[in-house]
Amino acid sequence: MDDTDRALIALLRQDARMPIAALAARLRVSRGTVSNRLRKLEDAQVIVGYAVRLRPDAEPAAIRAWMSVQVEGNQTRAVIAALLGDPAVESLHDTNGRWDLLAALRAGSMAELSAVLERIRLVKGIATSETSILLATYR
Repeated sequence: MDDTDRALIALLRQDARMPIAALAARLRVSRGTVSNRLRKLEDAQVIVGYAVRLRPDAEPAAIRAWMSVQVEGNQTRAVIAALLGDPAVESLHDTNGRWDLLAALRAGSMAELSAVLERIRLVKGIATSETSILLATYR
């Protein structure tokens, strides 16, 4: 990846629906260049998808939580694969310190969150976890 690719990704992070012509104008390159770079970034799986971001209050009934996970032994890759396969896991982060991983969770209700937590705690390789429910988001 070069500076143009990084600038393209930065623009897409701001607005993933920005038209190719607008991306090209902002980057001062041709539309063909943008199209080719997007295709290459997608083919290399640098860009793995495009998503809709909602305001935190747009889904008032959704329950969001952070789950800190401690992995047993050398099973981090297997745990990551299992968590990434769970539809309730919005994002997954590698961390340092006491916890090995930090997962952002979303559920439709407290009962659904309880089922998600139970399902995740049964993943082979998870030694322990701690979950905090998000009460408010300010930014």
